[in-house]
Amino acid sequence: MSRNELKVDDEVSFIRFFNRLEKTDSIRIFERSDYYTVHGDDAHFVAQTVFKTNSVIKQLGSSSNPLPSCNLTAAAYRNFLREMLFQQGKRVEIWVSRGRNNWEMAKQASPGNLQDIEEDLGGNIDSSPIIMSVKVHTKGDSRMVGVAFADASVRELGVSEFVDNDLFSNFESLMIQLGVKECIVQEDISRKDYELQKIYAVLDKCGIPATPKKSSDFGTKDIEQDLERILSSEVSAGKLPQTELKLAMGAASALIKYLGLMSDSLNFGQYQLYQHDLAQYMKLDASALKALNLMPGPRDGSKNMSLYGLLNKCKTPMGTRLLAQWLKQPLMSKDEIEKRQNLVEAFYEDTELRQTMQEEHLRSIPDLYRLAKKFQRKNANLEDVVRAYQAAIKIPGFIGTLEGVMDEKYKDPLDAQYTNRLREISDNLANLCELVETTVDLEALDNHEFKIKPEFNDDLKAIGEKLQQLRGQMDREHYNAGRDLGQDTEKKLFLEDHRVHGWVFRLTRTEAGAIRNKREYKEISTQKNGVYFTTDKLSSLRREYDQQTSNYNSTQSGLVAEVVAVAASYTPVLEQLGEVVAHMDVIVSFAHVSVHAPTPYVRPKIHPRGQGNTILKAARHPCMEMQDDIQFITNDVSLLRRSSSFLIITGPNMGGKSTYIRQIGVIALLAQTGCFVPCDEAEVCIFDCILARVGASDSQLKGVSTFMAEMLETATILKSATRESLIVIDELGRGTSTYDGFGLAWAISEHIVEKIGAFALFATHFHELTALSKTHECVRNMHVVAHIGDGKKEHDSREVTLLYKVEEGVCDQSFGIHVAELVRFPQKVVNMARRKAEELEDFSGKKDLPDLSEKEVEEGSAKLKELLKEWKASIEGRELSGKEQAEELRKLANGRYKEALETPFFKSVMAL
Repeated sequence: MSRNELKVDDEVSFIRFFNRLEKTDSIRIFERSDYYTVHGDDAHFVAQTVFKTNSVIKQLGSSSNPLPSCNLTAAAYRNFLREMLFQQGKRVEIWVSRGRNNWEMAKQASPGNLQDIEEDLGGNIDSSPIIMSVKVHTKGDSRMVGVAFADASVRELGVSEFVDNDLFSNFESLMIQLGVKECIVQEDISRKDYELQKIYAVLDKCGIPATPKKSSDFGTKDIEQDLERILSSEVSAGKLPQTELKLAMGAASALIKYLGLMSDSLNFGQYQLYQHDLAQYMKLDASALKALNLMPGPRDGSKNMSLYGLLNKCKTPMGTRLLAQWLKQPLMSKDEIEKRQNLVEAFYEDTELRQTMQEEHLRSIPDLYRLAKKFQRKNANLEDVVRAYQAAIKIPGFIGTLEGVMDEKYKDPLDAQYTNRLREISDNLANLCELVETTVDLEALDNHEFKIKPEFNDDLKAIGEKLQQLRGQMDREHYNAGRDLGQDTEKKLFLEDHRVHGWVFRLTRTEAGAIRNKREYKEISTQKNGVYFTTDKLSSLRREYDQQTSNYNSTQSGLVAEVVAVAASYTPVLEQLGEVVAHMDVIVSFAHVSVHAPTPYVRPKIHPRGQGNTILKAARHPCMEMQDDIQFITNDVSLLRRSSSFLIITGPNMGGKSTYIRQIGVIALLAQTGCFVPCDEAEVCIFDCILARVGASDSQLKGVSTFMAEMLETATILKSATRESLIVIDELGRGTSTYDGFGLAWAISEHIVEKIGAFALFATHFHELTALSKTHECVRNMHVVAHIGDGKKEHDSREVTLLYKVEEGVCDQSFGIHVAELVRFPQKVVNMARRKAEELEDFSGKKDLPDLSEKEVEEGSAKLKELLKEWKASIEGRELSGKEQAEELRKLANGRYKEALETPFFKSVMAL
């Protein structure tokens, strides 16, 4: 990697300039001629982040007052930007020189604001950079939240205002739904604003960087005037219903200031304003996102480890971004879900249709949103016009393939969603195609040249003819050289337009000896693919060709500007095409995954909101079944509103409890995105949110213990869940004493059953919790099956075989010691553990106790109390030994109470 040094005469003045700069939390990058530099603390940060060593640090200036510096090549700079913005949530500034000792900030970027550096990233952005601003108003116990958010890539400004609870659960769900990358928050100057601190905590939980701004930025004084200028609506901003949302307008004001929308006239009249309905989509919080493995984690080795990675068979960047959005925004409308299902089914059933779309059409479409953005920002060139044209001429191929669908069942939904809209877009782009075909030299594209047709202008025509003559002369020189050297001009000796040397000859390295000792052939460079060389005549022709090409470019520049300006007027139509293509790309991806799963997915039946049950036959976890060397064991699921809406799952560690409860959440989410699901049969009711408490999410570095993190997540569940929610709890109460933990687990479960009435899945090692089923008819006990050896053979040692099958009933054993054996604990430790366990809970095998009714327990307890009272009265005042007292009790029991001893209650007491 290049280690370019700064010029010596730059050092003193640059160091003086750099030291005068105001401190900031942004990383400052300085653009040099063909590399970049960072300085001071930023240099140390870059050295550790990019190069993983401080040895790359260079010291500028005198030894008494040096400035640590570090260089980045162009490639390293691009990688560094991606790491800072997408992984670490940092802000960056790019400074450029405007003359000697005169530097100014040319670009700045943050995770949610990538407008300035989109070209630097090469447009390679996986998801839309949504940036949000939030303003909160608290009065008593009520909290009102106003938000504004923007996606600069499609020039949309959204607002929303809603009531929230003290944990800001709705705010958290909204950020997950939108996939927010950065959030602007009012500065907590006093550090005592309790509500603001909670907003910061929610952002931290979701891994979203917070950008504090002055409270004055959230004022609404100028907001109507600002909206008037940036919105494309013909309606006056003051008359728009969204302006009545005062908190949201305050948030919008801060967002507009942060993005600098008013300082760039290119934004005027370009943005759309809409109001986001939080209830339109299923709510997901950060815990659910993690529990369901929705998006890839930093340590995910295989793309199939996340639902997004598994489903992402998209062929376009627009489709990839839309898939991420859909997974975070499962639908709540039965009609909208079934619309998507109909489209997925069309591509699922028609293999030729699906494959043609994927392999021939979709993969050839560029990123139309990024292309439209270049036109809008006036950064486009003739190459971009050609790319827009190439996308436009692909539309008839899409239409022809869709028209080939003969099944009337699928033709109507495909026509409504795609074919009719594509015909309209194709008609609207017809003039653009005609413009390009009339003005652009399409034959020159084979040489990757983008230029206006010579015959389009007399001056261009004259220069074009001259270029053609020069090219013909170069071809003759190529022929003469081949004859002179005895080399085949098609296989051994090539005439090429090298990106550095221009038009030159190339010989393969094995034939390079042919030009040695021949002065007329001048070697230029030797590379892997051969030896480059020229002749005096070819050099002269090349120089003249370059000059004429330069004349051609300068002559056509005005014409190019006109063509680009006309093409820019088609930006809205290109965005419409991008929307249609992205939608189709995700639908086809859903169909592809559904067909190619180890066992094909099925279309689930969707019940109207608030009705029906969730019943899954032979359900599988979509990510788990794709792992290597796994033969997935399927399980049935019945979540019935009155008889089994709360499932308690017990059983051994590693037996499949976690997989079972998570796969139900994943299947519910998949169904509500419109995708098919991994089951043999499925019917699903619509859930308004999925809430999860999964795993020991330790946050000790943030000063939050395992137990506290668990309680915070559970508090969110209790305050957010409704009757139509799905709650997934994988262990609860493990971070404290057994008694406290069980007490909490019982109380929380009872609250969910009695007060909330939500659908819930609870995997636990508290076997006593299964007693809830005796008092609540909607609670059903399930357990994962394990085969236990009889221990008769020496090597058997009551070996446990995990069967990964979930069946009805209770598992009344723990298998922790068997897991310790599986991971090869020392045998002494295992033996000691077994002895202790036997002492504490009769581990060697509990006696089967009868399942007693409430009436039997009540009557038996009364009889036992009566027996003990009579026994006490019979021995009072008599000096009897313990043995004699026991004998008195035995006589009494075998007398009047002999019949009671035969009841199940007394037998269970005697068994203890």
